[in-house]
Amino acid sequence: MSKFKTYIDETVNEMVHNVSWPTWKELQNNTIIVVIATLIFAVLIFVMDFVFGISGEEKSAWKGLLGFIYQMFN
Repeated sequence: MSKFKTYIDETVNEMVHNVSWPTWKELQNNTIIVVIATLIFAVLIFVMDFVFGISGEEKSAWKGLLGFIYQMFN
């Protein structure tokens, strides 16, 4: 039990005195960057899926580029 208390005390001491925490403004800026990057990646994946993807529906008008290639071999 003594080792556990020492571990907790040292952890709290390090988190309070040795860790460099970002300012509120830095945190907001980094959050905005992450949200924008996530949206860009989501749109890119959607576009790639739409262009190259194959629809699971048999009567779908758009089967994607791979769907047309597969259709040539059937």
